[in-house]
Parts: sequence; C-alpha cells; structure tokens
Amino acid sequence: MTVFRLGWSEVRRNLSGTLPKLAMIALAVIPSLYAGLYLFANFDPYGHLDKVPAAVVVQDEGTDVDVSAAGTDAADRETEHHNYGDEVADELTDDGGFDWVRTTQEDAERGVRSGRFDAALILGPTFSADLASPSTQDPRQASLTLVTNDANNYLARTIADTIVGQVRDTLAQKVGTQAADTFLQGFASIHTNLADAVTGADKLVDGAKKLDTGAASLDSGAATLATGASDAADGARQVSDGAASTHAGATQLASGAQALSDGASQLASQTPALASGATKVASGASDLADGAGTLAGGLDTLRSKTADLPTQASKLADGAQQVADGNARLSDVADQVKDAADSAVDGLDDARATISDQLDDLVDQGVLTRAQADDVLARLDDAGQSVRDGVGDLDTQVGKVDQLAKGAQQVADGASTLASSTPALTQGIAKAASGADDLADGATTLHTGASSLASGAQKASDGAGRLASGAKELDTGAASLASGTSTLASGASSLATGTAKVADGAGDLADGAHTLHTGAGSLVDGTQQLADGLRQGLGQVPNLSDDQREATASTIANPVQVVSQQLSKAGSYGAGLAPFFLSLAAWIGAYVTFLIVKPLSKRALAVGRSALRTTLGGLFTPALLAIVQVVVMLSVTALAVGVHVEHVLLTGLFLALVAITFAAILQTLNVYLGTAGQFLGLVLMLTQLVTAGGTFPWQTIPEPLRTFHRFLPMSYSVEGLRQLLFGGNMGTVWRDVAVIVGFLVVAVGLTTWAARRQRVWRALQLEPELVL
Repeated sequence: MTVFRLGWSEVRRNLSGTLPKLAMIALAVIPSLYAGLYLFANFDPYGHLDKVPAAVVVQDEGTDVDVSAAGTDAADRETEHHNYGDEVADELTDDGGFDWVRTTQEDAERGVRSGRFDAALILGPTFSADLASPSTQDPRQASLTLVTNDANNYLARTIADTIVGQVRDTLAQKVGTQAADTFLQGFASIHTNLADAVTGADKLVDGAKKLDTGAASLDSGAATLATGASDAADGARQVSDGAASTHAGATQLASGAQALSDGASQLASQTPALASGATKVASGASDLADGAGTLAGGLDTLRSKTADLPTQASKLADGAQQVADGNARLSDVADQVKDAADSAVDGLDDARATISDQLDDLVDQGVLTRAQADDVLARLDDAGQSVRDGVGDLDTQVGKVDQLAKGAQQVADGASTLASSTPALTQGIAKAASGADDLADGATTLHTGASSLASGAQKASDGAGRLASGAKELDTGAASLASGTSTLASGASSLATGTAKVADGAGDLADGAHTLHTGAGSLVDGTQQLADGLRQGLGQVPNLSDDQREATASTIANPVQVVSQQLSKAGSYGAGLAPFFLSLAAWIGAYVTFLIVKPLSKRALAVGRSALRTTLGGLFTPALLAIVQVVVMLSVTALAVGVHVEHVLLTGLFLALVAITFAAILQTLNVYLGTAGQFLGLVLMLTQLVTAGGTFPWQTIPEPLRTFHRFLPMSYSVEGLRQLLFGGNMGTVWRDVAVIVGFLVVAVGLTTWAARRQRVWRALQLEPELVL
C-alpha cells in the first residue's frame, strides 16, 4: 500500500460520520481563530489611544516675556504675557494621544488612584516663568509632573511617558528657538559696537607711535646718566673702603695698647709673688730629692729579697697539686669501700630471712628446739646491728675524706694563682725602684732651676714697672686715633651709600626708559594687531536680517532632523506581531490535531507495513490539515484583519512547511511518549512562546533562555515569516527553510525508528499508565 493510499484511508476514517467531519472543520478553523482574534485585537492599539482617559492640570500663572529687539534701552523694552501651561493643555486636548480632560490636581490624583484616569499631567505655577528663565541671569528648569498608577495599566504609563517626552521636546524646541533668536539679535549690537571699536583702535595706534618716539629719547639720556652715576659710586665706594680700613687699624691699635697696658700692670703686680714662689719651690725640691733617694734605696732592697719569690711559688703550687691528687685518689677508694659496705648491709636482711627459714626447718625436724633457734637469731641480729653501726661510722669518715680532697684541690688552685702572679709583682717592684731613682734626679734638677727662677723673677719685677708706665701712655694716644678714624669712616660710608643709591636710581631709570621704549614698540605692534583683528572680526560677526535670524534660531533649537529609512515595513503594531501569532497558531493547530488524529495507523503496524510508509501515512492527515489551516489563516490575516503580505505565495508555502514540521515534531513526541508526549508538546509551545523573539528582540531574554531560541524551530519560523510578510532578506529565508527542513527530516526519522520498534506490542501499549 502506498503512502498516499495509507494516508487517504486515515483521512476517510477520520471523516466517517457527522461529528468527525465537524471535528475536522474545527481543527481547520482553530488556528485561524487564534491568529485572527489576536491580530484583530492588537492590530492598531496606538490608533485608539484617544479612548484612554487622562487628566491635565494647569496651575501655571504665566509670565512676561521680553520681545524687544537687541540693543534696546531698558526704559524702551517691551514685554508680552505668555502662559505656556495653557498652550500645552490646548495642544494635548486637540491632538495629544489620550483623551485629555482638564481638571484640578486633587481630582486628577483621585482619578488615577481609582482608575478613572490612566495618567495625569500637572503643570506647576511657575511653569511659564521657568521656561522663560534661560533668557535671564537665573535660568531654571521647568518641570512636568506625570502621575501614573501601574495597577491600572503598565503600558498606559509607558505610553504616557512617551507622550510627555514629546511634549518636553516640543517645549524645548520652542524655548530654544526663542533663546537662539535673542542670542542672534545680540550679534547686531556686537557688530555696531565692534565698528566703533575699530575706529578707537586706529586712534590708539597713532598715540602709541608718538609714545614710542618720546620713549626712545628718554632711553638714550637715561643711559648716559646711569653711566656717570655708576662711576661716581665706584669712587665713593673706594674712599669708604679706605676709611673703613684705617678705622679698623686704629681700633686694633687702641685695643692692643689697652691690652698691653693691662698686661704690663698685671705683670708688675705679679712678679714679686713669682720670686717668692720660686724660692719656696727650690726649698721643696731639695726635700723631694732627699725623700726620693730614701725611697729608691728601700725599693732596691725589696727587689733583691723578692727575686727568688716566683721560683718558690711555682714549687709550692706543684706540691699542693700533688697533695690534691693524692687526696682525690683516697676519696675514690673510700667511696668504693662505702659502696661495698652499703651492699653488705642491704644483704643482711635477706641472709637473716634465709637463716630463719633454715632454723624453722631444723626445729620442725627436731634437730633444734625453738629456744635454740631464737637464740641463734638473736645473736645474728646483734651482729647485724654491729655491722650497721660500723657502716654508719664508715660513711662519716668517707664524707670527711671527700671534704679533705676538695680543700686540697682549692689549696692547689690558690698556689697556682700565686705562682702565676709573683713574676708581675717582682717586675712592678723593679719598675718602682727605677722610677724612684728618676724622681730623685728630677728633684735635684728642679731645685737648681727654681733657684735661678727666683733670681730672674726679682729682675723682671723691676722692668715690669717701667713697662706698665709706657703702655698706659700708648693706650691714651691709640684711643684718640681710633675716635678720629671712626668719624672719617662714618662720613665715607654715608658718601658711598648715597652715591650707590644715585647709581641704582640712574640704572633703574635707564632700565625703565629702555623698557618703556621696548613696551612702546610692542604697544604700537599690539594696537595695530588689535585694530586689524577688530577689523577682521567685524567682517566675521553676522549681521542677519529678520528672516535669516528666525531661520537660524529654528535650526539651532532643532539641529537634528531624523529621517526614518525602513528597509521593510510592517504597517501596524498588529502586522508586526503577525509572524509570531501565525507561528504560534500553526503549533496550536498541530497540537489539537493529535488530540483527535492517531499519530500512527495501528492497522498498518499490525500487518507489518514499512516503518517509513507507516510514519508518512500517519503524518498525511495532520499535514493535509496543516495546509488547510495555513490557507484559512492567511486568508483571515490578509483579507479580514488587513495585514499586508509582500510575498503571498512564498509566505503560504513557507508557513505550510512550518505547520507540517510542527506536526511531524508533535507526531514524534506522541509516538515515543504517548500522553506524556502531548504534555511535552504543550511545554515546548510555552517555551517557544517566550524564546522565539516574537515581540521583543530575542537578545533581551535572559541568558539561560537564549540557548532555547537557537535550538527550537519556532525561532526560525518567526524570522522567516518576517522576511516574507514585510519584504526582507531572502537569503535569511532560505537559511530558515534549511533549518526547518532539518527539523522535519529528524522528526520523520525518529518517528520511523519508533514505528519499527512498535511492530512488537508490549503490555504498556495495551494498557498505558496515562490516557487523555
């Protein structure tokens, strides 16, 4: 049996009877009802915004706007009263999108809260004054208060935001035009004032040239004056330096004479004491020489008697060490004896116990009586006690031997230290004896010198008196000389200071005159550049006519013109949603089809038909219904709803391919999973509802859902229908066709594999766990 015959038999089976026919008709119409109603309801919602109630509240008090021409005196300026709030309200009520109603703020807020108004726009009392403030020195932003309530309708708030934004842009353009016009009017005044400035700059150039000529003469004379003043200052500085040097010398002479006089007086008063002291030194030196001789003799005797002391101390140290070593060995032997005695005492108790046991045995054997045994033990205990007492005395003596050994070692250590110290002692005695001899010789020499000093000091005392008298006369003359040179130095310094100031002033005058000359030249150049620049600027400042000013102000306020270039056009909001609703309707049509039509013919499976033929035969009826659904949907969409279709035939073929592919996918789910497959088909529809990108661009969906967009067929269905309905890129269409055909082939292949497996019936097929 061919695929066509197998499929047609399923069609006839599904059309046998009145109710099946009505069911098939319903299946053909359901997608059209879904798509048609959704597109009709959403075809042009923005065209019916005038049915949406909204409130506008005008509290604006208006303001006076300056309309005078630029340059008009303050007393002659003219103003006009404007109320921009009323103008905005009039524009909104005339053609403002919503059904705007003027009311009070209280009523507007109450209406938005209750749902009577979807939005309210409030214009405050200073609205006009704030709009006009940019032309003053206190510019302020005007505010529009939009009151919305998302509990009424979220999209109404979004649309209200858009409308208020348009109002703001219109007001900004209007205010910007007025501000730009005022700005451009100022150029006329600038042009006139700039012409006056050019005339003044020319006069300034002439005056600067005259100033430059006079400054040149002044510069030359000031330079000559500065040279002469500098020479005079140099001469005066030399005179001042000489006078200062003379005064310094005289001052030093006076100071030296004073010091000489003081020193001579002190010398005259001290020389008698020097003579007396020298005599006493001579007497003391004689006594010192005698004592030093006696000390030297005693030290020589001590040195001779201690010469053998190091050798004797060394022998003593050796003997003490030998004694210490012998005592140490004696201590070691005593310790060994003590240890042996302690061990013997420790064994007495064990021996007594052993002997007691043996005596008990002899008593038991009748060899000894108990009295005899006890007598033996008593004698044994007395002997043990004697041993213990002897060991105790031995321990005491051993302790004394140990102390003797330690003391002997300490004596040996002290003798060793003494032996090492005696050489240094004998050397010190020898040095002391030698020093005493030197001291005796020095004391004798001191006695001789002190006697000579006493004789010379007496002669110096006589000469010091005569020196003090002459130094006093020299001091008086040097003081007079220092006073005169001080007056001379002061006058010379004042002269030098004055001439230096004259020279500095003349130099400053010369520098100033030169700077004036240079500045006058720069002034000539600068004023000439100023005049040229003003003249050039005069030609660049616009002097617009009234028409030119209005056109320029309008362009400044609205500098950008948006030109909309649509490569393809949907025509309306509903038309833009058509690709999404048509794709969704095609899936719904395929889904409801398998609520009535069996995915595979059980008869064909039972008789062992080819799995591929059985699959295609099962798909025949849903595919035929899909084509009918597509024809009805496109007819309703284009003719009843009014959506423009750019490529009618290609759109029909593409949508038919999409519908058949959806049917093949749902057939696969039903064959593999049965009732669970129908539920999974509903889940896939809901998933594609949010991931296909039918309303907002698919890039706006959360990241985890973007993978579903790439791997589910409705995404490519929506994209292809957009290109065909609105005349887009055909290359994109062919790519989408290839992807959808791939989904179709995979679905048919999977269903064929399932059909081959279902030739063998299983218990779960005979009695499924879940049935719809």
